[in-house]
Amino acid sequence: MENTKVKNLTDYRLKQPNQSGQAAGVIASPTGRSKPKLLDQVREAIRTRHYSPKTEESYVHWIKRFIFFHNKRHPIEVGEKEIAEFLSSLASDLHVSASTQNQALNAILFLYREVLRKEIGYINGVVRAKRPHRLPVVLTRQEVKSILGTLDHSDWLMVMLIYGAGLRLMECLELRVKDIDFTSNQIVIRAGKGDKDRHTLLPGAVKEPLAKHLELTKEQHRHDLEHGIGRVALPDALEHKYPNAGKEWGWQWVFPATTHFTDRMTGERRRHHLHESVLQKAVKEAVRKAGIAKPATPHTFRNASA
Repeated sequence: MENTKVKNLTDYRLKQPNQSGQAAGVIASPTGRSKPKLLDQVREAIRTRHYSPKTEESYVHWIKRFIFFHNKRHPIEVGEKEIAEFLSSLASDLHVSASTQNQALNAILFLYREVLRKEIGYINGVVRAKRPHRLPVVLTRQEVKSILGTLDHSDWLMVMLIYGAGLRLMECLELRVKDIDFTSNQIVIRAGKGDKDRHTLLPGAVKEPLAKHLELTKEQHRHDLEHGIGRVALPDALEHKYPNAGKEWGWQWVFPATTHFTDRMTGERRRHHLHESVLQKAVKEAVRKAGIAKPATPHTFRNASA
């Protein structure tokens, strides 16, 4: 039921309360056009600040939850007391983790400060979720070897990069051809955690298999170009600054998806990088085949490398 309600929120527009406290009509701009819908304003504010797509998805989700928690009252009509009630409900009723509760708080504060331009004071009386102390899952060398032995070619390459170069899951999937330097044995991570770039080592064990993988990927890219679908998305405003760069080999994904998608903005067919669930499922199946009882994930291999 809640999912149905959340979908209907796409029609929720920013409204201005009248003198009686009731929501009036949609605010009109000086040009006579109505302002964008509230969630569209949130998305625009997030993209203007170059936040990641994952952050955008998360913030929009929690803002929707916050609005429906208060029976679709517009956020401009509520304040610190209602925010505290929502956050307390997450901890006491839904038993979310401390990090999840903090994520919800950050989304709501972003809404008020960056979109509604309303200052929020100290939020009192919040029931805080407990922050548990958990030890990470760590695999032995023999367990790592057993799991790697059951993975297919491209899955093996990705896990080896995570394990040998200490990459995060999305850092591995979002690698582009130009970011791998076989001469100096380095990998450049672009816009990693905290939107920072960094260098890491290219593991020697993957150099030859990775080079062969890129040969096959290059042939696939050449075939896409012949059929007019060899363009990938570029970060920020580079797509407008360099219109043809999206077709260049250096900008292609190291691990492209097996199918194409249609870009909603341009209507153009493109090939995205592999979805994270592809590797997550592959690792889960490999752990099962290896007979290992530990709940290992792709990130577990990053912990093992450390």
